[in-house]
Amino acid sequence: MSNLPKIAWIGLGIMGSPMAENLLKAGYQVTGYTLEADKLDRLARAGGTAAGSLAQAVADADVIITMVPASPQVEAIAYGPDGILDNARHGALLIDMSSITPQTSIDLAQAAGAKGIRVLDAPVSGGEAGAIEAVLSIMVGGEQDDFDAARPLFEALGKTIVRCGPHGSGQTVKAANQLIVAINIQACAEAVVFLEKSGVDLTAALDVLNGGLAGSTVLTRKKDNFTHRDFAPGFRIDLHHKDMGIVTDAARTVGAALPVGTVVAGLVAALRAQGDGGLDHSALLRGVERLSGQHTEG
Repeated sequence: MSNLPKIAWIGLGIMGSPMAENLLKAGYQVTGYTLEADKLDRLARAGGTAAGSLAQAVADADVIITMVPASPQVEAIAYGPDGILDNARHGALLIDMSSITPQTSIDLAQAAGAKGIRVLDAPVSGGEAGAIEAVLSIMVGGEQDDFDAARPLFEALGKTIVRCGPHGSGQTVKAANQLIVAINIQACAEAVVFLEKSGVDLTAALDVLNGGLAGSTVLTRKKDNFTHRDFAPGFRIDLHHKDMGIVTDAARTVGAALPVGTVVAGLVAALRAQGDGGLDHSALLRGVERLSGQHTEG
C-alpha cells in the first residue's frame, strides 16, 4: 500500500484532467468527481477511481483538490450538506486550485478552519500545455506548515511553486498573472496584424521577436495559434473575462490604477459579447482584426 496521501479531485476540465493524471503517474491514489461522465471515464482509464458523488469522493481523502471555473462553483461545492466542508474528515487538507477572488479564498479558509479542515489557495498558470507537461507555476496562499506538507504533491504538477503569503495571497498573485497575460496577448495580437498588413513574413517575424526582449512565454505558447488562426480553447476567453473582472475589482479595492489593464479588460469583454467567449484567449487577435477592417472567419 502507498504511504502517499489519498487524493480527492473535484473538477476534471481542460486543466483538471491532466493534472489529476499527473498525480496518478506520481503514484497517488486519486478519486475524482465531476459532472461530466466522460471525464470520469477518462480518469478511470488513467487508473483513478470515479466517485458517484462529491460526498463520496471526499469522505476518506487526506487531501481534497478542487479545480473549477469561478467563485460561485467553489462555493457550491464547498458549502451545504452535500459539500466538501460537511463531508470531509477532520484534519483533511483542502487545496483550491481554481482561479477565484481572494476574498472567496479567505472566507473559505475561515469556514473550513471552524470544521478542522486546513486550506490552501493554489491557483496555477501555464494553461493546458503546462498542465499536461506538469510545468505549471503554482502560487500559494495559506499557512507555511500546510504548504510544506503539500509541496511533494505540487511538485508532481508544476515547476515553479511559491508560497506568496496568507490565505488569499495565491489568488491575488494569480490575478496579477492574468493581467500580465491578457496585456501580453493583446500586444502580440496587435503586432501580428501590423506585421501582416505590412507584408512581412509572419512566422519569421515572430521567431526573431521571440528571441529578443519582446520574447515571452505567451509568445512561445501562442505564436502558432496566431499564425494558423487556431483558437481551439486552451484557456477560454470566458474564463479570462472572469479573471479580468477579479483583477480590476481587487485593484479598485486597494486603490491601484490599471490604465492599460482596464482597456484590455474591455477588449476581452467585447470579444466575448461578439460570440467568441468559447475560443482560446489568443483569439484577441480576432478583435484586432475587426478593428483593423480585416475579415475574420467563424
